[in-house]
Amino acid sequence: MKRFEDKVVMITGGSSGIGADSAIAFAEEVAKIIITDVDEAKGRSLANQINETGATAIFMKHNVANAKQTKEIIDKIVEKFGRLDVAFNNAGIGGPFHPLSEYPEEDWERVISINLLGVFYGMKYQIQQMLKQGGGAIVNNSSILGKVGFNNSSAYVAAKHAVVGLTKAAALEYSSKNIRINAVNPAFIKTPLLDNAGMKEGTEMYDMLVGLHPIGRLGNPREVTNAVLFLSSEEASFVHGESLMVDGGYTAK
Repeated sequence: MKRFEDKVVMITGGSSGIGADSAIAFAEEVAKIIITDVDEAKGRSLANQINETGATAIFMKHNVANAKQTKEIIDKIVEKFGRLDVAFNNAGIGGPFHPLSEYPEEDWERVISINLLGVFYGMKYQIQQMLKQGGGAIVNNSSILGKVGFNNSSAYVAAKHAVVGLTKAAALEYSSKNIRINAVNPAFIKTPLLDNAGMKEGTEMYDMLVGLHPIGRLGNPREVTNAVLFLSSEEASFVHGESLMVDGGYTAK
């Protein structure tokens, strides 16, 4: 029997990168997948791709920074599938690079609203449902920058540090209710998020990032996905409030 057979799994920001790879991996383990994202075309395409393998996936357009919409999405999931077993709060943006004193306030607020409030809203309504059904597992996507700093990225660093704290606080509140809440903290992973930030392979910035990782390369999405599936599974039954570094040794320095 697969680890997630017949489990209902919600993945935010699931149309590309780590989210998309996680959706495929959960589907390979016979879970029922709900992909949510603002990118409807990519999300529907991925859901169709998964369904063609014989697995079950649906797409729902979703702005995680909208609390009302998040509640409605989770209500629809429960209406269709009857429960919510696993949630991977993965949606996030990098934001622009500026020194703090020059950081545009509207950009700061956007990064915080998606990367922090989006996780809070997701957890709030996911936990409400998991309490009703007697348990579940939540994994939040933080970052190595939830543990260390990075130049010209104060909004992103602040949000990702806050996600780690939010994960720990919620784990203390709900571990006795059979809800496991953990985070993954990836280093720099080869995804569209990195490309969109001007860090494509072959650029000077890309080479600089590689040099920050003792392993001598960037990560790939499946290396993060493997950690997400572990934390979502019963194999991690005694793991609560953890922030699992998936970082090629980045934070060991």
